[in-house]
Amino acid sequence: MADLMLWRRRNTSLGILVGAVVAWILFEKSGYTLLSLVANVLLLLVTILFVWATAATLISRPPPPLPELELSEDTVSDTAASIRSRINFLLTVAHDIALGKDPKLFLKVVVCLWLISTIGGWFDFLTLGYTSLVNLLSIPALYEKYEDQVDKYVDIAYNEFQKIIFSQFHAHVISKIPKNFSKGKKMQ
Repeated sequence: MADLMLWRRRNTSLGILVGAVVAWILFEKSGYTLLSLVANVLLLLVTILFVWATAATLISRPPPPLPELELSEDTVSDTAASIRSRINFLLTVAHDIALGKDPKLFLKVVVCLWLISTIGGWFDFLTLGYTSLVNLLSIPALYEKYEDQVDKYVDIAYNEFQKIIFSQFHAHVISKIPKNFSKGKKMQ
């Protein structure tokens, strides 16, 4: 997966990107959404299976071969444990960012989320998946290619951010403290 995201397997990454863009264009031009297409395909499938099963009973044939659709308890618990561990890791990282333990990561997250929200805001909810796929395939590769420049500008932005925060803190807190506060009453 990392090789796809970082464009180390260029043909596969390009194929996924082109496929997503073509699918998005087709959905956009046809007026269909992904949800309506999936619903129509499922409706067609259920109708065909119903007609087949009904016709099979009328002409004394076996019904359509359908596998037993059931989730095992182990599958559900393994999936839940995996999801829980990933969510806990993300919450730990978010906690560290919120407490200011990693300011550079904070700025990187802010920039990535801003880019995703800006680019994703151009599309409606159902086409956001294609936009996310484009972001997923482009942002990591661009970051790997221009890592030094991005880190340099993140450092500059971080320093400016700290200057702004300090100036706001100075203007709203430190400047309010009286200058003669430490002198108090003179002892006689």
